[in-house]
Amino acid sequence: MERRRRLYSLNYSNSRQIIRAILIGLVTGLVVSLFRLSIQTILKWTIEAFSYFHTHPVWLIPWAIGAIILALILGHMTQKNPNIKGSGIPQVEGQLMGEFDEKWWPVLWRKFFGGILSIGPGLFLGREGPSIQLGATVGQGIAETGQVTAVERRVGIASGAAAGLSAAFNAPIASSMFILEEVYHNFSPLVWLSVFISALCSNMVSMQFFGLKPDLNVPHESVFPLNQYWQLIILGLLLGILGRLYQVVILRLGKWTRQVKWFKPAWYPVIPFLLMIPIAWYWPVTLGGGNGLIVDLARMQPVLLWLAWLFVLRFVFSMISYASELPGGIFLPILTLGAVFGALYSAAMARLGLLPIHYLPNYVIYAMAGYFACISKAPFTAILLITEMVGTMAHLMPLAVVAIVAYLVDDVMGGRPIYFAMFENFIHQRPHAKLKGMTQMTTTIFEGAKLDGMAVKNFAWPEGSLVLAIYRGEEQLVPHGNTKLKVGDTLVIQLTGANHLINQKQINEAAHEG
Repeated sequence: MERRRRLYSLNYSNSRQIIRAILIGLVTGLVVSLFRLSIQTILKWTIEAFSYFHTHPVWLIPWAIGAIILALILGHMTQKNPNIKGSGIPQVEGQLMGEFDEKWWPVLWRKFFGGILSIGPGLFLGREGPSIQLGATVGQGIAETGQVTAVERRVGIASGAAAGLSAAFNAPIASSMFILEEVYHNFSPLVWLSVFISALCSNMVSMQFFGLKPDLNVPHESVFPLNQYWQLIILGLLLGILGRLYQVVILRLGKWTRQVKWFKPAWYPVIPFLLMIPIAWYWPVTLGGGNGLIVDLARMQPVLLWLAWLFVLRFVFSMISYASELPGGIFLPILTLGAVFGALYSAAMARLGLLPIHYLPNYVIYAMAGYFACISKAPFTAILLITEMVGTMAHLMPLAVVAIVAYLVDDVMGGRPIYFAMFENFIHQRPHAKLKGMTQMTTTIFEGAKLDGMAVKNFAWPEGSLVLAIYRGEEQLVPHGNTKLKVGDTLVIQLTGANHLINQKQINEAAHEG
């Protein structure tokens, strides 16, 4: 009876969570759309200002002074409030893992204004990571207004995070997959449905601001010839190597910057804000996260030296921008670097007579997926994301080839999911305690696993774990001690206590390994 009562309670909370997911999606869509619109407006003003400065260069002096003042203000704010540093995705992942927590309102308003003032002026930072954290804070805030369980609170955070990315990219399917594959690692029916509903509602709001046009409306050849697939393997190999380089450099930035003891962390933003001035003067098309640049690559003349210089510039200044610890992400800068390298690769192959140059836009698209797949270690998200952002499914096979090859190369070289590694760096910089509470996991039983054919009562479940439900095909079972587990069963398990991560690993091993 106790298990049946818990299952009824679970179904009731599921209905409440769906309603909550709709509200989270709508509110997040509004917040992130305003965030995105503000960044675009300030970036447009910056480019127009530097166009004016070419005929009135004396105005560079007050601009530089203002940039220093703004950088110091932002630097002080981020050092005083470290939870708003960087992209925010590692913090959200930490929350969903139960190893980190933060108050939602202070993070929401500081990340909102700090991100606008950091990304808008043209630093090579992305809006997508901050949008995820903004959405997560909205989801957390809405969840905490009601009497919710720890599980419902985390589902609210995950739903808001997906809604934030969806509003930033207009890609609800990929946004949902990213949160589940890379951030939350939980594919239970409730989590999946809540996350997807929030992403759809958020995307609906975002479309009211930015229209129906794909976020990266890159003109391209819709059919990629089979006799060119060998090029995709080479491209994937190179992207995997470059992706591992990116991981190594960005994960060591914090250690390198703090080698200079006399230069305070609050002063870090001054460097990218001043370096941005010559970049805006000579190469204004490169400013910002890179949306416009990606689209323009397909229309540019494929000059090999220019593309090589552009890749180096984007790589180096992206690192400098992120090392400032300002609110801004690496999501879009990663895609931009991949796009530039795709253009560079196709231009080089065309110079050698090995590739028709009119396929350059295709390589721009494929390289984005490959570079993001290997750095984030989320290949399915990469494939879906680029498919949605470009607005066509014609490239699924080439995208998959490049993404999987790049992923495997990075994996062989010891690469780890970048956002999880960033969270470890972040959490080790500050004192913290393991959070106690309740969470919920799902796991599917594989062929030959320890749980295959075992009765529920015969497995030594870790302390604090309770099997709430078993999904067998379309049927939902109320488990009891004599229930025999089978291959393909999906278990919904409640975990309580400080050791839920260890318990989750133990249960997954029993469900997946013999």
